[in-house]
Amino acid sequence: MELNWTTFALEILNFLVLVWLLKRFLYQPVKAVVARRRESITAQLDEAAARQQQAEELRSQYENRLADWESEREEARQGLHREIDAERERMLEGLQQELAAEREKAAVLAQRQLQDKVRESEAQALEQGARFVARMVEGLASEALEARLLELLLGELQQLPPAQRDALQALENGKAVPVTVLSAFPLGEQQRASLQQRIASLVPGSLAFEWREDRKLIAGLRVTVGPWVIHANLHDELKTFAAIAYEQ
Repeated sequence: MELNWTTFALEILNFLVLVWLLKRFLYQPVKAVVARRRESITAQLDEAAARQQQAEELRSQYENRLADWESEREEARQGLHREIDAERERMLEGLQQELAAEREKAAVLAQRQLQDKVRESEAQALEQGARFVARMVEGLASEALEARLLELLLGELQQLPPAQRDALQALENGKAVPVTVLSAFPLGEQQRASLQQRIASLVPGSLAFEWREDRKLIAGLRVTVGPWVIHANLHDELKTFAAIAYEQ
């Protein structure tokens, strides 16, 4: 078979045209699709790598957070134990203080009760002693003794301190100042006059005297000038002595 160069040339031309057409309309689009696909795959791989790295970072953070949480939990547990121990110590200390205070109160109460009993016994003893002395001096009570006590009272009124004199002078308010004189025995006219004169020298203005007898005084007088009272009798002196002895 003879080679037909024309046909061969046309076949070559057809092949070249086919190759150009394939390259132009098939290879280039396929290549572009493959490139885009490669880029998409690369992007997906990069994204997967980034996500994996992010996941690794998150895992590392989570592990670190777990470690920190364990450390914080242990620290919180120890802190709670310390607070519980401190609270227990505080409560124990408070309880001990309360017990000490209660013991002190009980001791003070017992001491006070003991002192009250002692004072009560002393008061009873002093009262009995005063009664005994009162019974003894009752036999000595007489008008002569009362006269002597009146003399003592007049002497005291004459030698009153300035403060008491000022207090008596301040009683004058334009009205009659009431004066009550209690005596164990009736006073004579001369005795009443002496007492009136002495009181009148101390209290300015008018005086309204009232004279009464009270055998409870045993012997002596009790004079009340307004709110001011002076004792010069055995009964009040015995009571004063018992009170002073009890206070001591």
